[in-house]
Amino acid sequence: MATPPTAGTFLDALLNEGLDIIEVGSWRTHNRNTKGAWGPVHGVMLHHTVTKGTSNTVKIVRDGYSGLPGPLCHGMIAKNGQVHLVGYGRANHAGLGDPDVLAAVIAEKTPPTDNEATVDGNRHFYGFECENLGDGKDPWPEAQLLAIEKVSAAICRHHGWSAASVIRHLDWQPGKIDPRGIDWAAMQKRIDKRLGTKAPAKPTTPTAPPKKPSVSLAKLIKAAAVDPPKSGTPVSYAGVKTIEAALVDEGLLAKTYLDGHYGTSTKTAVSEWQERLGYRGRKPGQAADGVFGRDSLTRLGNKHGFTVTN
Repeated sequence: MATPPTAGTFLDALLNEGLDIIEVGSWRTHNRNTKGAWGPVHGVMLHHTVTKGTSNTVKIVRDGYSGLPGPLCHGMIAKNGQVHLVGYGRANHAGLGDPDVLAAVIAEKTPPTDNEATVDGNRHFYGFECENLGDGKDPWPEAQLLAIEKVSAAICRHHGWSAASVIRHLDWQPGKIDPRGIDWAAMQKRIDKRLGTKAPAKPTTPTAPPKKPSVSLAKLIKAAAVDPPKSGTPVSYAGVKTIEAALVDEGLLAKTYLDGHYGTSTKTAVSEWQERLGYRGRKPGQAADGVFGRDSLTRLGNKHGFTVTN
């Protein structure tokens, strides 16, 4: 039983284990926390995706599909061993499962056969989807198996758990078969062996934190006033795409309109963001008119990791 670490600490644990990490969009704040609690956490759960193609798989596990919104896991382990982080917090991956299995994971004992589904696993487990068709024929490359070993060990090392805290979806929920095709006894031995050694040392040379992107309020206001121009050529300002990406993550703008120019759809999304903050009135000059003021832009930036300049 443990409190989930911050997204930054979680990332550090994975990097310190020597994993190749791909950060996908605003993964640190992409979650289902509004639908229920996240934590205390008790273990790691592994799945297969029943998909083919890394880019397509990443999109599915990040965005979900009709009837099951994303994220569908915290990370997707590709066949080449890269781990794509798509969310952090509550994720739609485990569903309801067996309370006896949960008790066994907490006690770090071999789980019994699952025969009921009454406990919320999305609250209590880290979830990792693994790119595989799940037909028992699709191979598991060594690079992917090594990444599964490292991911599991990284999280167990952080919490002080053993490999007994790593389970399969099939251990948790009746009727599930994933991740099909992995020699599970061998994988548990690999994880325990890795946990018996020290994690690779952190770099001794301090590295500067990544610089946050900045967005100019004045340039955004100008873009909103002249875009789309009569010539049909979009206004060229990178900050427009930065705020559009944030609006996409807020669910206010369709990805189709993440195009870098401040058109009608972007203005409507900005208006909805302003209304969410309590501003009212969409006519020009009113508080929710789709043109950023300093407060509405700063609050979007604070949430999505960019700074605001004049």
